[in-house]
Amino acid sequence: MTCLLSEHFKAIIESVGENINRDGLKDTPKRAANAFQYLTKGYNQKLSEVINGAVFDSSISEMVVIKDIELYSLCEHHLLPFIGKCHIGYLPKNKVLGLSKFARIVDMFARRLQIQENMTCEIADAIMEAVDAKGVAVVVEAQHMCMMMRGVEKQNSSMTTSVMRGLMKENYTTREEFLQFIRR
Repeated sequence: MTCLLSEHFKAIIESVGENINRDGLKDTPKRAANAFQYLTKGYNQKLSEVINGAVFDSSISEMVVIKDIELYSLCEHHLLPFIGKCHIGYLPKNKVLGLSKFARIVDMFARRLQIQENMTCEIADAIMEAVDAKGVAVVVEAQHMCMMMRGVEKQNSSMTTSVMRGLMKENYTTREEFLQFIRR
């Protein structure tokens, strides 16, 4: 796969008028292919493998909140990065998830060609599936290079998406409690 991607990157570089044999570009197609494979490694991951058995019995029934999980993704429309953070809250129902698994779930979906709206839903649904939670809330805040580097070129723009599932959606007080946590 790397070899094929490398050839495509070589063609792209040449098509913009660059000399692929100049010192700075000789290994660029290979490096770009490796980077692109890394940035899209989420396609090769499955939720069960990411969780790797880190679901534990627990009697806790109060909200658990994980804030400021950094994320890096590629916009599926322009293949440009969007960079931000994800906040997750959930209401356990006899099961909790190992803390690092939240970041791994975020990365699994961020490391795909994405739009932020879909990624936010995918993260929420994966957590619901992983622990059969009573409710899940996910908020993603990101800056999109496709808005900043091209097109309208708005440097200070950002996008916020939220998805609520179960009691986080149905119960206003619970939802508001989560939103207060992430505002701190």
